[in-house]
Amino acid sequence: MQPSSFSRLPLWKRSFDIAGSLALILMLLPVFALIALAVRLESRGPIFYTSKRVGRGYRIFDFYKFRSMRAGADAKLKELMAQSQYGAPTNEETPQAAAPAFFAEGKKAEAFLVGDAGPVSEPEFWKQKKQEEQHAFFKMKDDPRITRVGQFIRSTSLDELPQLFNVLKGDMSLVGNRPLPLYEAEKLTADDTILRFCAPAGITGLWQVKARGKADMSEEQRKRLDVEYAQQYNFLLDMEILIKTPLAAIQEVNA
Repeated sequence: MQPSSFSRLPLWKRSFDIAGSLALILMLLPVFALIALAVRLESRGPIFYTSKRVGRGYRIFDFYKFRSMRAGADAKLKELMAQSQYGAPTNEETPQAAAPAFFAEGKKAEAFLVGDAGPVSEPEFWKQKKQEEQHAFFKMKDDPRITRVGQFIRSTSLDELPQLFNVLKGDMSLVGNRPLPLYEAEKLTADDTILRFCAPAGITGLWQVKARGKADMSEEQRKRLDVEYAQQYNFLLDMEILIKTPLAAIQEVNA
């Protein structure tokens, strides 16, 4: 596979996705019914949570999960960003707060680009870009928005079962890279991160079986695993990931 290509998925992968997702949906219908009942009994709101995610080739699609948070949880996201496992940008780090830099020590910059705050020198632009990427992922331990049922289905990854319908539709694959929210995907456009979008979005993937649940896992490690999968995915690797997924799904730390 050429990682620079956003062409259609290999026939073996799409065929396996259709057959596998359809079989699992039919087999797990009783589990779907029990989880839906538990979600509805604990808190008011929809049974399923739908959000926009970015997959292969930066394609945006509706992403399905069982709801694990209380109604209105998205509205609380900004106030919780400061508690993120990966950290939140300070005022000094926020690119919008950076002053335009046309000159350095009274000398005209050799080149300048247009950033969020206006024209900036090329070195300053790439410095700001680096700071954005350092905070591309949001993760918080003991998130207070999660319900008791939500805590259980997250820790066992049962909340992700509705993604089988995403796979059947062709939005995702059984194995791939985590589909990102728009605010995360827009920050991963550098040459060393864009490659992750050459692989399909997946229910499980290399990150899940190698590093999921590790509280000390860095953003760089996650990015490297995503790019690694995009560059080398094949049938045998997918089978290996699927076999290891059940053990990786049972974890002490929510992923």
